Amino acid sequence: MPTRSAATNTAKKNKIQILRADALTPVPWLVHGFSTRQGGYSRVYGGDSLNLGHTKHDSATLVEKNRVAFVQKLGALDSQGNPWPLITTRQVHSDLIHRVNGIPKQPLVGDGVVSDTPGLLLGIQTADCFPVVLVDVKRRAVGVFHAGWRGTVKRIVEKGVGEMRRWFKSSPRDIRAAIGPGIHNCCYEVGDEVRTQFESQFAYAADLFREVKESDVVRERYPLLFLTARAPGHSELPRKLFLDLVEANRRQLLDAGVLARNISALPHCTSCQTDLLFSYRKESGPTGRMMGVAGIRS
Repeated sequence: MPTRSAATNTAKKNKIQILRADALTPVPWLVHGFSTRQGGYSRVYGGDSLNLGHTKHDSATLVEKNRVAFVQKLGALDSQGNPWPLITTRQVHSDLIHRVNGIPKQPLVGDGVVSDTPGLLLGIQTADCFPVVLVDVKRRAVGVFHAGWRGTVKRIVEKGVGEMRRWFKSSPRDIRAAIGPGIHNCCYEVGDEVRTQFESQFAYAADLFREVKESDVVRERYPLLFLTARAPGHSELPRKLFLDLVEANRRQLLDAGVLARNISALPHCTSCQTDLLFSYRKESGPTGRMMGVAGIRS
């Protein structure tokens, strides 16, 4: 009979929920998944949560326990039942991409990792930004990328396809892409400076933004109270600007040659679903980190 602590550990492991992309699950040699906040050993972000990032609020020991439990739940284990090495980076909202074929001797700095080496699990941490997984089903190669607005405007996933072509001779037609959970355009409010940066890079930038004017019942009922000397005679209502990062990354993948039918996106919005996912914005900063991961079975 298991001890009380062993039974508790098993229960926490079983509560872990992993999201997967339907387009990637048929690939027999692929291990992939997007973590949620459910399960795990962390207590600082509410309940027993699966924080996979070394944040300043959480215990490093508990984060490592969470990571082991997550990798085990994924089934990324060697022939002796040991978890695969988890390869991550110190993310800096860049377009820096690393190729790895083993455990790095020095910490990696950047926002993308690619590999064709079996038995390694590549991971990207997120809490509103989008994790993007690329899989070359012919060459048996994978890549993971961190696509916030800064990485997206620097074309991180488009360059990711290019890196897979360079290192593995990947054809974009053989690449399947999955965009994981992140903050969707229903909630992702940005400023004009972000739109300006996208407009400087992409001819289709206008398609990525939507404006919403704030409603004001008093203004609508008593418009004369708000008359100004400015044409057309009324002061303008404040407006909100929302960015669609899913579409932005989909367009980049298309430009890189990935077929539309091979691109999928999970519908989960981090800001809308804080019961399931961590959201830096919705939770006003102090929150955990999820991971999008991919690896290759032998």
